[in-house]
Amino acid sequence: MQTLVLSASYEPMQVVPWQRAITLFFMDKVEVVEEYADKHIRTVSVTLPMPSVVRFVKVRKNRKRAVKFSRQNVYARDKGRCQYCGAPVPRHLATYDHVMPRSRGGRTTWENVVIACIDCNQKKADRTPEEARMKLLATPVKPKVVPGADDFTVTYVKGMPTTWRQFLRDATYWYGEIDPE
Repeated sequence: MQTLVLSASYEPMQVVPWQRAITLFFMDKVEVVEEYADKHIRTVSVTLPMPSVVRFVKVRKNRKRAVKFSRQNVYARDKGRCQYCGAPVPRHLATYDHVMPRSRGGRTTWENVVIACIDCNQKKADRTPEEARMKLLATPVKPKVVPGADDFTVTYVKGMPTTWRQFLRDATYWYGEIDPE
């Protein structure tokens, strides 16, 4: 089961497993706003209703988090395109390419890794782009924000717990069919 987490001002922030919500509750960081009517958490000595919606008690300051280096984030930074030929690369076919090959001291960092299609990666091989007569479409840099960080959907869709509806925008308003008059 999942729990919707709201900011102190009742704005949706994220969805977390109910276990995380309980941990935050016992740390006095959140309060339970809504509960699942038919779900309970049982321990040896107590039975608690499972939280459906929790809200942070205090305003959380926007902490700047360092952008984590990962394949997913490199793929997002490069917008899913090969940085040599510009072709879209499906995620499962995307390869890491070290601009300065690791065999020559190149490191696995934001500034030295790009997404490449298999053909371009094989063509470049263990050479620099200049040696392979290939040009990078963009200089690889560390992004200032996590790519895709704003992808959290804040619309209510069928199948979500009904207790979330009052806190989320109703997707049927925007995407549903218009009733003919």
